[in-house]
Order: sequence, then C-alpha cells, then structure tokens
Amino acid sequence: MVTCVSTGATPGPPAGAVRPPVIRRRRLEPDARREQILSVAVRLFGERPYADVSTTDVARGAGVARGLVNHYFGTKKELYLEVVRVMLTVPGVALERLPGGGVPERVDAIVTWFLDVVSRHSTSWLAAISAGGMAGDADVDQVIAEAVDVAADSILAAVGLGDRPAGEGLRGMARAYVGMATYTAREWLQRGALTREQVHTLLAATLLTMVEKVFPRAA
Repeated sequence: MVTCVSTGATPGPPAGAVRPPVIRRRRLEPDARREQILSVAVRLFGERPYADVSTTDVARGAGVARGLVNHYFGTKKELYLEVVRVMLTVPGVALERLPGGGVPERVDAIVTWFLDVVSRHSTSWLAAISAGGMAGDADVDQVIAEAVDVAADSILAAVGLGDRPAGEGLRGMARAYVGMATYTAREWLQRGALTREQVHTLLAATLLTMVEKVFPRAA
C-alpha cells in the first residue's frame, strides 16, 4: 500500500482538531495500471469530443500522474488511437467463446456478442465509429480501417471460412457486412428507430443468407 502524506516541516493541526482523511492508493501492476488509464480514456473520449479531453483529465480520472499516461501511451493522439482500436477491434476471445454448433448457432452467437458489446459501451462505441471529431485524420482512418478488416476476418472465421485464404471479393463482402452491422446498430442506439430484437433479426438473417448464397460465389 502507498500512503500519500505530507512530509515537510509544516506543523500538523492543533490538538483535538479533525485530521483530514489519509488518501491511500493501491499499488497496481503495470498492466493493470495501463488498463485503468485506458478505461478512463475510453469513458472520457466517449463523453466529450477529442479536443475537449486532455491527458491531464485522463490522469486525474485514473488517479495517476500525467507523466504516467505519457509513459504508457505517448501523446494524447496516440492514446486516442488506442481507444478507437480497443472499441472497434474484435478480440480473439470473442471467437474462442463461440459455440461449436452449426452455422446458424454461430451466426446467432456472434450477432449476440456484437450487440452486447455495443450496448454495454454505447456512448464510447458511437464516439469511436464517428471518430470523435477526428474524422478525416489519416491515422484515425487507418485504425478504423484495420478494425474493419479484423471484424471481417472474424466473421469469416465464425462461419467456418477462416481456415482458407480469403480472396479480395470474399473479404470485400465481409467488410460490407461489417459496415451494414455498424449502421444498423446506430439506428438502434443513436436514433432509436429499431429495437434490439429487430437489429438482431436483421443482422443474423442477413449474415446467414450471405453464408449460404453469397459467399460461395465470391469464394
């Protein structure tokens, strides 16, 4: 445990006075501290535009010195790029946890996973896909494009097409589905035009149709 107290020559409070509470901070491992900072950054960049968030804000929210934010992530822009990457990239664990049944079961499971994630982090996810006021920035656009590629490859793997080299036609179709899934989720989360059940039905039925009737032609 690390205890933050003053050690200077300033005299303490008079006898009988109420002492201020002692602030104690847990000593976290580097990976845990990094994740803590990133979690705060995800929240702040989800709540405010890029220009309105500083590394000082992030450090204050995480309870660390600003230098530690720079140590783990570099500049504010590099921190923001990591936030976008984390919010939009499909992690490998999502595929590892898919059921081992047939294609319909796996399609249903990956759509459910996607909707769970975007609804749980809706504010930050919506901010990430709109680039938080950084749209058109080459670095941000590249991170988003890479996330779309990962999502497309993950979809192909989820439906049993990840064990062979995917041609550009097949990957292009998978990327198109990712784009549709993104904008369909926005209709639900941002505009309220669709319910979650409607979004799930649309995305699952579309992906299953693509697997059965569209992907084979591209492959």
